[in-house]
Amino acid sequence: MGKMIGYARVSTRQQDADRQMSDLLTAGVRRDDVYTDHGVSGGRASRPAFDKAVAALEEGDTLVITTLDRLGRSTQNMLAFAEALRGRGAGLRVPNLGGGDVDTATPMGSMVFTVMAALAQMELEIKRERITDSVAKRRAAGKDLGGRRQTFTDSQIRNALRLIESGEPATQVARDLSMSRATLYRRIQELPQATII
Repeated sequence: MGKMIGYARVSTRQQDADRQMSDLLTAGVRRDDVYTDHGVSGGRASRPAFDKAVAALEEGDTLVITTLDRLGRSTQNMLAFAEALRGRGAGLRVPNLGGGDVDTATPMGSMVFTVMAALAQMELEIKRERITDSVAKRRAAGKDLGGRRQTFTDSQIRNALRLIESGEPATQVARDLSMSRATLYRRIQELPQATII
């Protein structure tokens, strides 16, 4: 019997892979055989630690991932990857898939993996649809969508300058515009000279 190679992934550098690591160790993967990508999207085709984990697999070995979304986002890609592993004589094991332990080396495991991969992709597409719908509704209602702060016209900056020149504290004028005092002064300096007067 070959060895187990574990793979963990977190999408942002602020996240940690402790839970995935714990699950992989519980599944029997040695700590030295776990490869982890930090701050890497599952949508990327090439992931440094993932590529190393796959390269470390030999015939009879098994790649262990905790959940399907660690592997990728597309059913087609996941199935092609599982098939490529089978072609190399390696297996894929997902301990936390549908409440059970799925091993693609078995016919039943392969079938369950196929169904779960399709469900994982469907869940992602439903999530995207909900986000798109929510943004459209917020936009139609005229609500703030977040993102970059509004930009101010030269006219608005000139009015802010007039307030400062009439005695209003620059800090308060900048706060009213939701910008820092330094940004306000920079914008005043950027005004065309003829319009400052």
